[in-house]
Amino acid sequence: MRRALSDSIFLRVYVVLLLALLLTLGVALGGYQLTNAVRLEAYQTRLGAAPMLLLTRQVAEAPPAERSSLLERSSRLLDARLMLAPVEVFDLNWWEKRRLAAGRPLVHEHQDAGWQLLMQVPGEEQVLELRLLHLAERQLRGLMSLLRETLLPMAPEQRVALLSELQDASGLAFAQLPDMPNGLDAQQVGRINDQRVVLNMASHGQALALYTRLEGHNLIKVGPLQVFETTPAALIVAMILAVISLLGGVIYLVVRSLEARLTRLEKAATRIAGGYLDTRVRIETNDFLGRLGMAFNGMAERVQGLLGAQQDMIRAVSHELRTPVARIRFALQMIEDMVDDDFVLRQIKGADGDIEELDKLIDEILTYARLNDAAGVQLDLGAVDCREVAEQVCETLAPLHPELLLSIEGGAFDVEAEARYLQRALQNLVSNACRHADSRVLVRISRDPQVVRIDVEDDGPGVGEEDRKKVFKPFARLDDSRTRSSGGYGLGLSIVQKIMHSHGGSVVVDRGIALKGARFSLLLPLSSSKLGREAPPSLPPVTPGEGDDGQRT
Repeated sequence: MRRALSDSIFLRVYVVLLLALLLTLGVALGGYQLTNAVRLEAYQTRLGAAPMLLLTRQVAEAPPAERSSLLERSSRLLDARLMLAPVEVFDLNWWEKRRLAAGRPLVHEHQDAGWQLLMQVPGEEQVLELRLLHLAERQLRGLMSLLRETLLPMAPEQRVALLSELQDASGLAFAQLPDMPNGLDAQQVGRINDQRVVLNMASHGQALALYTRLEGHNLIKVGPLQVFETTPAALIVAMILAVISLLGGVIYLVVRSLEARLTRLEKAATRIAGGYLDTRVRIETNDFLGRLGMAFNGMAERVQGLLGAQQDMIRAVSHELRTPVARIRFALQMIEDMVDDDFVLRQIKGADGDIEELDKLIDEILTYARLNDAAGVQLDLGAVDCREVAEQVCETLAPLHPELLLSIEGGAFDVEAEARYLQRALQNLVSNACRHADSRVLVRISRDPQVVRIDVEDDGPGVGEEDRKKVFKPFARLDDSRTRSSGGYGLGLSIVQKIMHSHGGSVVVDRGIALKGARFSLLLPLSSSKLGREAPPSLPPVTPGEGDDGQRT
């Protein structure tokens, strides 16, 4: 069973959900019992508030010498035990003492039997205790008799005030009726006329109203007193909603843990796709996701090994080609010095051009291999002025294409970069634009909230939307041309992309806004200093020319 739980993630989910359901039911039952206990205590406190308020009021108004006889008479009337004692006599906590001081009653289940009601006498440190075994008809009749005795000597305004005070304290309805209410039979009316207390059941036995005559035709009504309900419908609905919410939360936590593990797997795959081939997934269990993680790690190691072998081969071949190329160049120079034939010299010059082109290709391949190996690039980052780099690139390329117009716009902004790599990337883009422009190339430098943007735009034919994804692939060219007149090897834009990636930036291509040709944009994060020295709006036009390789691929 333990191995089955360890290997099957779905079985583990089912077991966890079952345990969560059992836990939820236990919490629901416990909450139900606790809620009923709290509601019962509140119900008993509400019933005990009225008699305790009347009794403490009588005790406060009675002279000290008459209090004992008053308590005895009230005890017989209510069939309960009454005692007056200092607050220190009772074992009360801080909250209970504060409740008594605020003039509110306390109801406790007594240790021996019955109930204990406590309330502090107004204006004194004395506490009145009432103990009774059970609440029955005699206590209710005694309450009505006590209320009538209290109201009789009062003026009408005082009676209204006392009844309002009793209603606010207990939550029960206390009212004076000018005449006999409807719903009472002849026997009940006769008992009321005989100054007796009448208990009338209403609402199919779910409520109880008490009546007694005060004087003349005036009656006192208390109630209706609702019978205590242990399971009201609203409470059941609320508890069901609480159980569903709790169960839903537990299920969410279970699913969320699975989602978190899948998210870690997704992040690892994204990092590997971004070139960080040493990324691995942490294996925590031997279940389905654990085995998936192990398979993923094996795949990553295989891919890393294959790409590493490919990079090693490219570097080795490129380095090995340099020696025979150098020997061929040396031999051609010796032959050139030994012959005077014009035809032979033209052939030697053409071969020397091919050797120079091959030498540049070897340099491009080595640069691309070095940038493609994340562990092999050690950047010396520092604050680099983008406008200064653009000016250096334009000055370098200006003499090579006198037929084109090159201009620079925008301010001077600093980025965290290595100057030689940033210059190499921008030079590749500008030379690529010069290669395809008709008459003009524009370099624009601007700043967004988070990045510095360097746009290189030309007025050439542009790059179609279907070709924009493959222009950065190595050795790919849109015209499939490898002639010397077209130039380049299809590595320039790939090198730009690698340089931007190593600096935490990116390069994008779209249609130009000003010149309507192709627009390549370098996006670099702002440096920590975030300098923003504004430069003149534009430089005088510079005539551009040929530079580093930057094929539209």
